[in-house]
Amino acid sequence: MCLGVPGKIVEIQENPLGMTMGKVNFSGITKEVCLAYVPEAQVGDYVVVHVGFAISIIDEKEAMEVFDYLKQMDELAELDIPQPE
Repeated sequence: MCLGVPGKIVEIQENPLGMTMGKVNFSGITKEVCLAYVPEAQVGDYVVVHVGFAISIIDEKEAMEVFDYLKQMDELAELDIPQPE
C-alpha cells in the first residue's frame, strides 16, 4: 500500500539541476525529499511525503496524529530502507 507519510523538514537545498530538495525527518529517520511541489515550505514545516515528493504542508498536530495511525497499522517499515549517501 502506498501512503503519504508526514515528516519535518530539517534542511533545504537546491540540487545541481535547480530542483529544491530537502532532508525530512520521519520520527528519527531522515530521508532526502523533493520539495518542488511545496515551494513555500520552510525548515521546521511538516510535510506529507509520497514516493519521495512532499505533496502538502500540514501542521504539527495533524502530522503527529497521522504518524501515530501509521505506526498502529504497521505501515512504516519502508522508512528503514537504507538510503544512498
